[in-house]
Amino acid sequence: MTPAEAELSGRLDPAKMPSHVAIVMDGNGRWAGKRLLPRILGHRAGVKAVDRIVTLASELKIRALTLYSFSAENWNRPDSEVEALMDILKEYLMKELMKMVENNIRFNTIGRIGDLPRSAVECVEKVRESTRRNTGTILTLALSYSGRNEILDAVRSLGSDVQKGALDPADITAELLESRLDTGGLPELDLLIRTSGERRISNFLLWQSAYAEFYFTDVLWPDFSGVDFLNAMLDFQTRERRYGLSGEKVSGGKPGVLKGGPVPR
Repeated sequence: MTPAEAELSGRLDPAKMPSHVAIVMDGNGRWAGKRLLPRILGHRAGVKAVDRIVTLASELKIRALTLYSFSAENWNRPDSEVEALMDILKEYLMKELMKMVENNIRFNTIGRIGDLPRSAVECVEKVRESTRRNTGTILTLALSYSGRNEILDAVRSLGSDVQKGALDPADITAELLESRLDTGGLPELDLLIRTSGERRISNFLLWQSAYAEFYFTDVLWPDFSGVDFLNAMLDFQTRERRYGLSGEKVSGGKPGVLKGGPVPR
């Protein structure tokens, strides 16, 4: 950590840390545009931000970090940009594999991974398999991800079981539906961060964000520093959180509950 990061980290209450943090990493294109650079260089600069935030989250022992890396809507971008993004994904995974192993980080994905090019899928599977026994921070990349598609897929899965006679509709609960989501097995989402000044979640973790705290910052993703991340943690710890109809108050973060079952493959 830098001296500034160490000072902020020392102000954190370990008992109030979020268990699961998700980030909408927005602003790569605008970062490049401000510098009269090609958009792809903004994405490459964004990878450096990913590296420093993943490292810091691991040092802080945050249980799960989920990054909105490539949305289902991103397939509508120009072919050249999509191809470059897939190349960056593969480069990142292969470059960071040994660091994940050394730092006990477990790699995971959500989204329709089968939509990715075969070479990218192979990289994803290699890193996931190589880190599957790690017990530290769970790093999840949302790839070809859509919150609406995720809920639709879960509903279709339950409907299939009903059609087969394996499930009574009366037995469908919120917990059962939640277990069919891509995030089944991850802790409950505590904090969702979005960079670049936008104030929306853009089809990301729609179900999971029901009780999450939101933190918005004007900082563009490539400029998002460890200090920015730690300020988000400190802000989170000032929140008075309420759950359900009971009006129960929890200062800072309640410990995210690790749901039953394996992290999805």
